[in-house]
Amino acid sequence: MTTTAWPLLRTYTGRQLRRIALPLGGIGTGTVSFGGRGNLRDWEIVNRPAKGFHPGTAFFALRTESPDGTVTTRAAEGPLDLSDYEGAHGSPAQSHGLPRFREATFGTAYPFARLALRDNDVPVELAVEAFTPFVPTDVEASSWPVAVLRFAVTNPTDQPLEVSLAGSLQNFIGRDGTTDVAKSNYNTTATGSMGSGGGLLPKRQADGTISEGGADGELQESRADGVLLQSRGVSPDAEQFGSIALAVLDGRDVTRRTGWADRTWGDSLLDFWDDFSADGRLDERTSESATPVASVADRRTVAAGATERFTFLLGWHFPNRLAWEKPDLVGNHYTTLADDAWTTVCRFASQLESLERRTVAFVSDFLASDLPDQVKEAALFNLSTLRTQTVFRTPDGRFFGWEGCSDHVGSCFGSCTHVWNYEQATPYLFGEIARSLREVEFAHATDDQGLMSFRVGLPLETNAQDWRVAAADGQLGCLVKLYRDWRLSGDDQLLHNLWPAARRTLEFCWIKGGWDADRDGVMEGCQHNTMDVEYYGPNPQMQSWYLAALRASEEMARHQGDDKLADECRRLFDHGSTWMDEHLFNGEYYRHDIRPQALADIAPGLRESMGADDPTNPVFQLGDGCLIDQLAGQHLARIAGFDSLLDPARVRTTLTSILRHNRLEGFHGHFNHMRSYVLGDETAVLMCTYPRGNRPERPFPYFSEVMTGFEHILAVGLIQEGLIDEGLQVITDIRARYDGERRNPYDETECGHHYARAMASWGAVVALTGFDYDGRTGAMRFGTPGTHFWSTGNAFGTLDHNGLHVREGTLFLTSLSLPGEPPITLTGDTLAAGSTIPFN
Repeated sequence: MTTTAWPLLRTYTGRQLRRIALPLGGIGTGTVSFGGRGNLRDWEIVNRPAKGFHPGTAFFALRTESPDGTVTTRAAEGPLDLSDYEGAHGSPAQSHGLPRFREATFGTAYPFARLALRDNDVPVELAVEAFTPFVPTDVEASSWPVAVLRFAVTNPTDQPLEVSLAGSLQNFIGRDGTTDVAKSNYNTTATGSMGSGGGLLPKRQADGTISEGGADGELQESRADGVLLQSRGVSPDAEQFGSIALAVLDGRDVTRRTGWADRTWGDSLLDFWDDFSADGRLDERTSESATPVASVADRRTVAAGATERFTFLLGWHFPNRLAWEKPDLVGNHYTTLADDAWTTVCRFASQLESLERRTVAFVSDFLASDLPDQVKEAALFNLSTLRTQTVFRTPDGRFFGWEGCSDHVGSCFGSCTHVWNYEQATPYLFGEIARSLREVEFAHATDDQGLMSFRVGLPLETNAQDWRVAAADGQLGCLVKLYRDWRLSGDDQLLHNLWPAARRTLEFCWIKGGWDADRDGVMEGCQHNTMDVEYYGPNPQMQSWYLAALRASEEMARHQGDDKLADECRRLFDHGSTWMDEHLFNGEYYRHDIRPQALADIAPGLRESMGADDPTNPVFQLGDGCLIDQLAGQHLARIAGFDSLLDPARVRTTLTSILRHNRLEGFHGHFNHMRSYVLGDETAVLMCTYPRGNRPERPFPYFSEVMTGFEHILAVGLIQEGLIDEGLQVITDIRARYDGERRNPYDETECGHHYARAMASWGAVVALTGFDYDGRTGAMRFGTPGTHFWSTGNAFGTLDHNGLHVREGTLFLTSLSLPGEPPITLTGDTLAAGSTIPFN
């Protein structure tokens, strides 16, 4: 199998390896994370988060033998961090007693990781390469429940070396990091048969057919050899039921064990190590253990000066996903495509070369652009959230997301509209996913009155509208997103199908006791929002969302032939925009005019349980605070293709005021009564400050915190207003905090790990390039010169001095506008992958 050199963006070493955990897995499949020293950590493949969970045994080992008979055996890992040295009974680290490499350097550009290992006592150089395919526009290609682990062994000596690689994995099926459903009658086996019996795995082709060679047959193209881990002690209905496969591709001399020897005092590991070290091959053992360990080894000769690559695949198949916080079975899309983990691995093996090449092309295109490195890092690394337990797909292909992941359960269920408002990754990279979210929001979560449950229940058929509370920013943001996704895709049928519900969601603003009951374009009513409380009275955060939703609804209504509604939206927008500038702007920023309400005057469905108990004297308000997020609607409307919603001069003044008042260099003296995501000497932008005093006794709960998703949207707004250096500094400050030593670079947390809002980071890509695409007309525009990466959700490619190139997907294009150049008029053909519009 040929391999392509991987593009890399960042390098970590030393203490920076401490927190690194790169998620390996597909969209909606769960993940295993590749640690900074090369260990496999956080096994989150059993339908739920599982931070810190790992099998009792899970490691790879390298053996070398020189012509003179000198043997070295090492775990294929770098040194342990000093924090792993001390425990009640010695080091608590997994595989702590294995000899390992002295030096490790971790290079990465998501989804790739390359761990370079060196040790003067080992005669080879070892690079552990880990990834799972990620191909924008192709959801299925990006949704494999597989981790690729390739071990590139370079022989720098002038003699051939015998080299073996072995992977070992304990069968933990029945456990998910929280629950053990197989404590009794736990009869599990690492077996190569597809039935319930034991024995070695038959040699199979990549298409799953069994070859004639047996365990030691001749090499065949794309052959997968390994073990399938199953369990007869776990009910087929259990959430923890499933299978795991460990295979090596195109092995030369493959041996395996379906169980380690059952010995006490750690001698099971001793027996494995002695057996492997002896000749680089594995002899079978008989095990009666409830949790047997399986191993697969491949032995080869590595010529002098040559490099051999040992490619292992780890696949999984756990079909019984449950619905949010209820015990209803909803299932997984990925498990409908194969019978078990072994079938998955075989199907994947036949496509690996193509999928790897396409993933390399995407990352290479992106890294070759003129974007600053901190923007590339923030945008690219946060895409990993799409592969974590934050998201999943049901068997019908629909996409759902938690807000994030707690250590062992999802955090805040229901594809929460106000949190998912912020992310810009799905519309630009996977339009299919974005449109799935819109379909769920409008066609299922919205009732006949227009109330959109901001947390959608599952199963959809019976529980979609169970939440019965509308979030003002969430509901209004969904209108903006519907417009954006319709515009990017040019899909009139999408808008036609969802418009009746979308119109109801807009008109819901005007119900008696609603957000804008007097229809003056100003949000005065009880407004539940992403701060998890209700604001009472006009405030910039909800008002900016309202203005954005009015503009989006005007355009959609006009297209649907509803000119009367379109005119009303324009009237409300004009008045609301003028009113906000005149009444909420205090000379530095926009403030909140608190207006208490009688409980009887608030329409049903507008209050959640975490806000003020007494609306006539409400706590948890913004008031005169300078809020980081006060112009969120403005920034995301600009991304969607609208001009400024407010006076541009006041917008610019507001953004500079947020930086002046809220950006804090050093948190040693900062008081924070809530969650600490920034500490010590770090720099960040606070959620809210009160530079003019008059702070409410109890402001909204998160005012003293820092959250990266809000910082990313601030950065986008700064860039949009020409404050590019300031916006880049905000992003630089974020990524400095996620440096591998302090925090995991692939896990920007908020209310949980892998928080969806952090995918707002992709918005900086759009803002810096000035990219705009209208799929309805086929018009594409770039606002800045240079070499750019572009994406529409249905296609992606590059722009350089030679032309516009389509890498993946299909692109309807009628005109191309570049800065300082007259528009290029095109024939309007649909361009396929591989097409180029030349400039010369």
